[in-house]
Amino acid sequence: MSYTAKVLLVEDDREIVENLTEYLSTEGYLVKSVNTQKDTMEILEKETFDLLLLDVTLKQGNGYGVCTAVKEKYDLPVIFLTALDDEFSVVTGLDMGADDYISKPFRPRELVSRMRSVLRRSGRTQAVVNIRDIRIDTEKGIVMRAGQELFLSALEYRLLLVFVNNRGMVLTRGRLLDEIWDAAGEFVNDNTLTVYIKRLREKIEKDPQNPEIIMTVRGMGYRLGE
Repeated sequence: MSYTAKVLLVEDDREIVENLTEYLSTEGYLVKSVNTQKDTMEILEKETFDLLLLDVTLKQGNGYGVCTAVKEKYDLPVIFLTALDDEFSVVTGLDMGADDYISKPFRPRELVSRMRSVLRRSGRTQAVVNIRDIRIDTEKGIVMRAGQELFLSALEYRLLLVFVNNRGMVLTRGRLLDEIWDAAGEFVNDNTLTVYIKRLREKIEKDPQNPEIIMTVRGMGYRLGE
């Protein structure tokens, strides 16, 4: 299965690194972390990334210096993560070439939304996701299996995207209900969810009775198969 983007997190707070890495991983991102400018430049020489999440205040140096060094050498979008939310700090970061600026403490979903926006603007969004023989083009809203287009209802497509955006994570029925209720704009009950999962499996699974894409986790919920 393909990942949305490869992210380099430059942050020296271990708790933030652990929590953010775990959350972004459930959203489908590959995350690596470093905590100094030296380490940042060294890893960029060896690996390619799609996005840089950069803390302004580092124990060794500061994020502004890292941003300047990165922008001089690489075509890499940068989002600043910082507790400094005064106008001067924001303007300084943007003038140095940062693509966005989000203040701590931030809401993880807001960060992911901003990341997706920056990735789209920079042309680095992975619009196509492949799961087994299923191909999902998120820009065109098209789902195909073995080269044949599948016709999903709006809620079936939304449900599939919820699984894709939370790959590797077990989703409870309550969480799924919240997600598709928001999309439908009307109440969706537990029985309706059962029907939509059944319909979606009938369209995307080779054998709906033995699903390999939308897997049941007994007593917990569902998860996306690898």
